[in-house]
Amino acid sequence: MTSSALPANASLINIGTHSLALYTHGPEPSSASDPVVLFIPGVGCSSLNWAAVVRLLPASLRSYTYDRSGYGNSELSPLEPTAENIALELSRLIDRAFILNPIIIVGHSWAGVLIHEFIALTGNGPHIGGLVLVDANHETAPLVLDIKDPILWTVAAGVEPYSAKGIAAEHKLTQAEWDALMSDESTEKSKLIQHKEVDEQYTPSFETLRRKELGKRQPLVADKPVYIIGGMRSRDWSGLYKAGVARGNGTEEQRSYVRELIRTVDEKNAGLMKEFLKISTTTKLVFAHESGHFVQLTQPDIVVDGVKWALENLPASY
Repeated sequence: MTSSALPANASLINIGTHSLALYTHGPEPSSASDPVVLFIPGVGCSSLNWAAVVRLLPASLRSYTYDRSGYGNSELSPLEPTAENIALELSRLIDRAFILNPIIIVGHSWAGVLIHEFIALTGNGPHIGGLVLVDANHETAPLVLDIKDPILWTVAAGVEPYSAKGIAAEHKLTQAEWDALMSDESTEKSKLIQHKEVDEQYTPSFETLRRKELGKRQPLVADKPVYIIGGMRSRDWSGLYKAGVARGNGTEEQRSYVRELIRTVDEKNAGLMKEFLKISTTTKLVFAHESGHFVQLTQPDIVVDGVKWALENLPASY
């Protein structure tokens, strides 16, 4: 897409190998020490996931969303979309876009891994102001619960996830924002990169991160504010289960297995969220009880609360 077709708040930033689309929201910071916010979507997801959150942020706050390589208005990368490469491209984007203010990084799902790879690459420098982790993936997540469990997805075969999980009915996007998200995620270009991320790079990225042993460097971001939001995975999985059963999917043994997954998943996920409390000496953990995994779509106000809390709890040096 040519720059003339980009939205007014978008810029194509050349990161050396190709260009990424960066979207600015809100006014220029009044000083170099004023924090800004950067949103990172989860695996296989569009940056438009954040539309409701961005809209609800304080009007005086500068924030950024961006399209990862291959999504939206960004070009395909010559590199495979490993978590390490995505973190590298993000660091180049921040550098080439001259984002010099401390950044509150807000990440959903797989962005938990991407953020940790970003910290492993760039260190805990002044470029990081704080974190908001939205039902983010901890590096040990696949050892505790398997979101790609083959029996779960046998029972959920042929089910439309956004509808089955209740997101299509409960999201807080405007109709225009929802239509844009659905359109963005359904292009052939997006489907190609979704396949690469979800099917090829997602699972191995956790082992790659664990090998870095960042846990031995806790608190990884020292005293910087980290706001952790846990979702209720059982809401999503119950919706998938019910929709799958309505289609006649699965044997009774498989259905019983999935019911047991659903029974235990929230407790397991809560344990993973508590692991993030180690990342800083300034943390807060909350749970979005009326949301599944996509808290930013169904309870965006909780994410906004997290950003505000991070801003209020920045170290005195900022």
